[in-house]
Amino acid sequence: MKNYIYSLFHFKFIDRIVKNKREKFFNFILSQIDFKNIYSYLDIGTTEDNKSESSNYLNKKFDFIPSHKSISDQKIINKRFSKTLKKSISEKFSENEINEFASDFVISNATIEHVGCWENQIMMLENMIKLSNDYLVIQTVNRYFPIETHTKLPLIHFLPKKIYRKIYQMIGFNYYSQEKNLNLMSYSDIKLILLNFKSKIDFSIHKIYTFGFVSNFLVICKKKIV
Repeated sequence: MKNYIYSLFHFKFIDRIVKNKREKFFNFILSQIDFKNIYSYLDIGTTEDNKSESSNYLNKKFDFIPSHKSISDQKIINKRFSKTLKKSISEKFSENEINEFASDFVISNATIEHVGCWENQIMMLENMIKLSNDYLVIQTVNRYFPIETHTKLPLIHFLPKKIYRKIYQMIGFNYYSQEKNLNLMSYSDIKLILLNFKSKIDFSIHKIYTFGFVSNFLVICKKKIV
């Protein structure tokens, strides 16, 4: 993932909205999870973007957790992380990688829509489950929010995927027209993926609202004891 996918037309007033939403995510997560016995934190899809107040906001808010690790397809040099791995979360992980990066709390903020096809999104969740000792959290945008949050274009993304991707390509948004870079998800898409792992996790999907519309989904999962 390139840094610019988060920052296109990212004006200050939009950054304030994003920051407020991430504060809402953080507070909601705190209300759902008891962090008393959480000692390690793994961030999936970390970026080095620090241009805005909202950049890496959740990472900063979870600094009370003693150990921080990162897995990203970017090279991460942020000293917050004691261990980093440059690798896509949709690839296969070795047993050694799983053991080294397994953490009590695994979080992915605005990443699953950028890993590509449906099969990659399933593989991402499978890997997150393997990497989690206890809890995992996924946050993603709602495909059916009226404004597509990456391009800031209205309503076009409501069309069938083949059609809206063709339109994006025609009007100069070639990067976002490609499934490998942006594959937006609906509530039913997320639920369908999660149901593949119902024997391994208990999960709940929470709707986050912006201006009266569902803008984001926050998925909270707890690993089942096998």
